[in-house]
Amino acid sequence: MMQSQNTQDKSSKEYQRQAWDQLKKSLNGNINKINVENVKTIIPKIFELNLIRGRGLFCRSVIRAQSFSPTFTPVYAALVAVINTKIPLIGDLLVSRLVDQFRKAFRRDQKSLCLATTSFIAQLTNQRVCHELLAFQIIQLLLENPTDDSIEVAVGFTKQIGSLMLDIAPRVLNATFETFRSVLHEAEIDKRVQYMIEVLFQIRRDGFKDYPVIPEGLDLIEEDEQVVHEISLDDEELDIQDELNVFREDKEYLQNEEKYAEIKREILGDSDSSGDEDGESESGSDGDSDSGSSEEESDDEDSKDKGDSAVKAVIRDRTETELINLRRTIYLTVMSSAIFEETVHKLLKLDIQPGDEIEICNMIIECCAQERTYQTYYGLIGERLCKLSRSWRELFAQTFTETYENIHRFEVNRLRNVAKLFATMLATDGLPWSCLSCIKLTEEDTTSSSRIFLKQLLQDISEQMGLQSLVGRINDPDLAEATKGMFPDDNPRHVRFAINYFTSIGLGALTEELRELLKKMAELRAQQHDGSDSDSDSDDSDADSSSSGSDSDSSGTDSGSETDASSVSKSSRSVSSDDGARKSWRKRQPGTRRDDSYSKSDGECSRSRSRSSSVESGRLSVTSSRSPSRSRSPSPRPSRRPGGYRRVRSPSRSPSPQSGRSRSQDRSLSPYSKRARLSENR
Repeated sequence: MMQSQNTQDKSSKEYQRQAWDQLKKSLNGNINKINVENVKTIIPKIFELNLIRGRGLFCRSVIRAQSFSPTFTPVYAALVAVINTKIPLIGDLLVSRLVDQFRKAFRRDQKSLCLATTSFIAQLTNQRVCHELLAFQIIQLLLENPTDDSIEVAVGFTKQIGSLMLDIAPRVLNATFETFRSVLHEAEIDKRVQYMIEVLFQIRRDGFKDYPVIPEGLDLIEEDEQVVHEISLDDEELDIQDELNVFREDKEYLQNEEKYAEIKREILGDSDSSGDEDGESESGSDGDSDSGSSEEESDDEDSKDKGDSAVKAVIRDRTETELINLRRTIYLTVMSSAIFEETVHKLLKLDIQPGDEIEICNMIIECCAQERTYQTYYGLIGERLCKLSRSWRELFAQTFTETYENIHRFEVNRLRNVAKLFATMLATDGLPWSCLSCIKLTEEDTTSSSRIFLKQLLQDISEQMGLQSLVGRINDPDLAEATKGMFPDDNPRHVRFAINYFTSIGLGALTEELRELLKKMAELRAQQHDGSDSDSDSDDSDADSSSSGSDSDSSGTDSGSETDASSVSKSSRSVSSDDGARKSWRKRQPGTRRDDSYSKSDGECSRSRSRSSSVESGRLSVTSSRSPSRSRSPSPRPSRRPGGYRRVRSPSRSPSPQSGRSRSQDRSLSPYSKRARLSENR
């Protein structure tokens, strides 16, 4: 008795379970008997059921039916496309489950499941339920590491999606077939798989005439009613909502049923909705007053609006993926266009929010960088955008600065492509030359990547403009401030580095002014060195005069000493005297080189030498402070005295620190010593 009462109470758990079982049976029955002839009659019957509550059951039933009957895949895709236009929540859930199923089957090497899943995704793409980017990613994944099974799946998938790709993305289709061709010639695959690839090429030559985008009789929706779900193969958080496959008690069961009744009336119309659920709702609301019914209608409208917003939120809520979706759209627009004028036209028609325009510049650079070789197509796109508006010129100039600052993160091939892109824009005056102000050409401020980038940039500009035109543009007074960093004039070392760099890359004609500047710097430094040498000579002459005066004073005080000591002091003074005494020394004949101090007998000379060694070293030490020029003058080789004695050289003849500094200053005038001096300054 109690059980019968519970089954009659529509809000009870038992009644909800019975309704759930009935919903599951109805969905399975209608889906299993659908075909091309009765698809238009089955769809209204499915809308009669509560698809919001049973969306998990619907998706599971459709996926299971398609895997068991792959030949009916276009029919199931048409059914989903119609339901997706009215309830996009179901289309999003179905695509998410298919992507998750494909990833699991691919990891587990389940070829049959991969074939069924990719076939369903291909037909949903043809019906514009899911975005074509998902199809591109699947093909790329299957051909990244080709095996017999993955190639077989890729061939079957390309057959079904090829006609659509031929219309919307011919360049991507060409790249796909180039990959198939390389696999056919290079990879070691089975003969059967090779034959499948050859058949695919034949189908392409025939224009996919046996594989239309939408088969006849299944084009059921208008293009403006299509709702495309942009779900990627790389999405980490796919909400497949497995909990919707099992029964759960709904605390607001009656209210939700009334909400779906309103949605059903909008989809099917009032005449079609006067069925089971309306009769049941009328029997439960006979005792209500008119005011109560009007309040319920207003509540139903509010709840219906909330339900619609909840359904559409999945499609329009792009707060976290807005930038990614925008970049995808730009990428597909750039890659699918045939000529650059078409690309620019499509890019300008995109609905881009203010502040996101720079993403177009970034995506053009990314697309150009990923190419194996540079394509002028990208440079012409950038040039046309820059010439359309000043704002685009400023955006590309900003992009140039950001790219140069991060150029060390680029690989060599990507770096060269980007450099050629900017070279095309500069050579055609699309990009303002003032953007070169971010370049500072010194050894400290550049890296190997930035030097390669600058080399490729300038060489390509020179090829397009001509060397003379490039020199004239660089020497333009209006660009002097912008090119100041590329042609430094503040330090001889920086100037020499810039000259060597431009000469090594074959653009030495750009360094004529730098070479003249370097010569002037060298002359100025030579004049400064000459002035310092003259000052040091005058200081040394004063020191010589003071030393000679001290010698005379010391000789006066030592007049009472022995004759041997006086002869030694005369000898020391004669050695440390002025340049006239040295000239008289050179003019003497070899037989007359004997000095007065050596006119004594051999015995006296030996005593004089032994007694005056300390005196001689002390007095001759004064001569160590002489000028560098006199300390460097060559002295005659001492001759052997008749008595067998050799002239004693004073240890004070060794160069003093002052003379050493003077010599290093004089040597700086030679190119070899200049380099050494620069290294010391560094």
